[in-house]
Amino acid sequence: MDKRKQRYALVGTGGRAKMYVDALAGDYHESSELVALCDLSQTRMDWYNDLLVEEHQHEPVPTYHADAFDQMVAETKPDTIIVTSMDSTHHQYIVRAMELGCDAITEKPMTIDAEKARAIFDAIERTGQKLRVTFNYRYAPIATKVRELLMQGVIGRPLHVNFQWVLDTFHGADYFRRWHREKDKSGGLLVHKATHHFDLINWWLQSYPAEVYAMGGLFFYGRENAEQRGEHYSYNRYTREAAANDDPFALRLDANPTLKALYLDAERDTNYLRDRNVFGDNITAEDTMSVTARYDNGTLLTYSLVAYSPWEGYRIAITGDKGRLEVELVEQVGKQFVAGAEETLQNDPDAVAKFGGKHIWIFPMFGRPYEVEIPEGVGGHGGGDSVMLEQIFSDEPPQDPFARAASHVDGAASILMGIAANESIASGRPIRTSDLLTLPRAE
Repeated sequence: MDKRKQRYALVGTGGRAKMYVDALAGDYHESSELVALCDLSQTRMDWYNDLLVEEHQHEPVPTYHADAFDQMVAETKPDTIIVTSMDSTHHQYIVRAMELGCDAITEKPMTIDAEKARAIFDAIERTGQKLRVTFNYRYAPIATKVRELLMQGVIGRPLHVNFQWVLDTFHGADYFRRWHREKDKSGGLLVHKATHHFDLINWWLQSYPAEVYAMGGLFFYGRENAEQRGEHYSYNRYTREAAANDDPFALRLDANPTLKALYLDAERDTNYLRDRNVFGDNITAEDTMSVTARYDNGTLLTYSLVAYSPWEGYRIAITGDKGRLEVELVEQVGKQFVAGAEETLQNDPDAVAKFGGKHIWIFPMFGRPYEVEIPEGVGGHGGGDSVMLEQIFSDEPPQDPFARAASHVDGAASILMGIAANESIASGRPIRTSDLLTLPRAE
């Protein structure tokens, strides 16, 4: 007897939705089925239906305005709702999906503040439904290798973590063109972006943050910072602005077919501008952040994130009672990244190799240092996307000895660091995470 296909509906049809649409209509169409799309924009949903027909020879699926979410569930009967909407709305669709009898899969971050996280926890307890958070960085070969080395005890018990992440003036700037620059929509980069990093640390340490202190500010982007440097901009957006022709931060939506279809053409539905000037007004997210934390298991963390570096990547050092593990990954130098387009607009092909690459080094306490070979990955997020999608959508996914699947507890633990850091920046004092949200503690 054939196994019934799992039915999925997707809410939020921006750039990130494409990964799921392609997976459901492509590699996993025999075990999974996309049954509906839901969004504020009919233009975007129509684009995805055209994609289904033209690239996957798939029938168009029913489309529903965001106001008709309940109707979509009643008529198309999905087993699971995939949530890729604006961060601040994740909890609405997760909670309502569960109340209507569906499980949920959500893009990170799970949500943006403690109140919304508590609403999700309450819905799970009331309904018994399940939530999975898609932390694709866990599946990247370099992150998995770090997890494996720590499981093997090569540096003993981790005592201190130093984690430095830098976003460059293309990728980092892109957060300040979009709705992510408004903290009430994204939680700021300490929630939206750093949730990836905090989740990796939580997963590597198998522990959760207990106390957090942070400082941060908007030091580079924004009108005031630009004018202090003697820079003046007359335009609020980039597309079709002649004055922005020589602006290295400019993004022209009409120059890229995908961005034009999903954002420029959809403005009539949403009034959302995807290409706002990064040196404009109404930016409430920080671009420079430092965090200090103590974990339940006693490990100390120092973390920093800047969003205007000339190169992009991270450097990590985990020091244990038997040695030290160091990671260096230079992801891009001189590359222009645009979320939603996922393509290189300009790049020096030798730059990454010349100025960094990727490395894991082990420094035993009383032994000879050595470098660890890192498996090669293929696809987005260092090869993590494809491995994660197999775990989510395959009817018989491979056994995962690294326990990379992330639950609602993992999702909450990762954002809890960022939420506490935001509280600390606002108040100027350390924040105990248990005062914000009670988690089942990691063993």
